[in-house]
Parts: sequence; C-alpha cells; structure tokens
Amino acid sequence: MRNILLTISYDGTDFCGWQRQDFADKGKAVRTVQATVEDALEKLHKQKINLTGSGRTDSGVHAFAQAANFFSPVDSIPVEKYPVALNCFLPQDVRIMDAKVVPDDFSSRFSATSRVYRYFINMEKPFASETRYVWSINHKPDIKVLNKMASCLRGEIDCAAFAASGDQSLSTKRYIDNAHFFMEGRNLVFEIEANAFLWRMVRSLTGSLIHFEKMGKSPEYFKQVLESCDRKKAGPTAPATGLFLYEIKFDGIRRHV
Repeated sequence: MRNILLTISYDGTDFCGWQRQDFADKGKAVRTVQATVEDALEKLHKQKINLTGSGRTDSGVHAFAQAANFFSPVDSIPVEKYPVALNCFLPQDVRIMDAKVVPDDFSSRFSATSRVYRYFINMEKPFASETRYVWSINHKPDIKVLNKMASCLRGEIDCAAFAASGDQSLSTKRYIDNAHFFMEGRNLVFEIEANAFLWRMVRSLTGSLIHFEKMGKSPEYFKQVLESCDRKKAGPTAPATGLFLYEIKFDGIRRHV
C-alpha cells in the first residue's frame, strides 16, 4: 500500500468545482474534478479509491497544479506510470501532470503550508481561445496603485470583508504571505499566496481591487475596507473564468486553517 501524490491540471469551465457532489442536483451527482479522477482511479485499480485534495475550487475555477493524494492497493504499477495510465481514462479537461510516492502520514490538505492562486485579467480584447481563462475588463488600471493596495495584504488578517455570504469557516482570519500584480504577456496577473482562503475570497479581492482603482480610490481606502470586516463595503466579485489554483506548497510554516 503506497501513498501517492498527484499533481492535477484542469479546465474548470465545465465542472461544478473540485469537491465530489453526489446528490447536488435533485439527488443526482454533478460533474466535479474529484469524482472524475476517482472514477479513473477506480478503473485502473478495479476498486473504489478515495482522493484527498489540498483544497476546493469553485465552479468554473481552473488549476495548473492541484495536489491530491490517495492510497494505492496495487504495488505493481511504477509511480512514474500513473500520469500516462490515468490520463487514458480521463477527459481532455483533466490531466495528471505528475505522481510520486509520499510518506503514509502525508495529506494533501493537512500537510500543505500555503496555496498560491493567480487571476488573469485581459485589458483589451481577448482572443477567442482565451475567453474561458481571463476576465476581460476593457480598462487599463494603474499597476502601481493596485500594488499599493495589495501591499496591505500581508501577515495574519481578518478577511471577513472578502468572504462570500454563506462561508462556513470557523475563523475568517488568514495568513497572507504575498499579494501582487504583474504583467504576463498581454494579461495583467494578480497572484496571492496564503495558508488558506475563504469561500470566493480571491475573486472578491480581485474584483474589489480592480473596481476601487477604476473608481479612483486610494490604497488607504482599500485598507479601511479590509479593516472594516464588512462584506457590504467590498467591491464586486470577479468571475470564475480568470482564476487558477497555481501551486500548492508543502515546505513552509504550517499555520492555522
């Protein structure tokens, strides 16, 4: 029995998020990434396999490198063969990028020390091939202003102002390691790294930052909104299309969830 860690890339457009939801649609299952990969694992192992992800992504959110582990009852498959073997059973919008054996006490969720998200924003006219993966805003924001606002996002912060209604987290405090904007080709990218995130927190932050900059608000105004812990003072939530789970880190400091 081996504990195997998978690195998974997916186009989230046609999925109802990462987490398996067997009774979400009038008692019927909806299409999720976890269920899709677990079905492929079952076909490969000839028995049900439970997959533990590093975190949930919402409907329409993508991933460059989701991390998920499972215990394989089969020792005869070389670990380096798992990506090819599983990809044979998976649809084109889910790809296994890597597989490796990890210690038995390793958990993709509880061993993760931080999660990195990137949000891609197109400021002009996106190509047709880009529309599923960017937010088109038809506006060129001042990146210096955006980064001054984002500089407030450091350390342990109460992020209640940017939590979606219905978030069930026991605490709204999160430890943010870094948040900044930069250009990548034709797109503006917002990258944020934290120990964990509230429901739709990254989309709320992105939408608020872009909105406040366009409205001519100052970095001090953004800080006031953050410190208010009042969701009503935040800006609009950015759409799911531009959001990617970019990286899961396991070598940092383990902080509260």
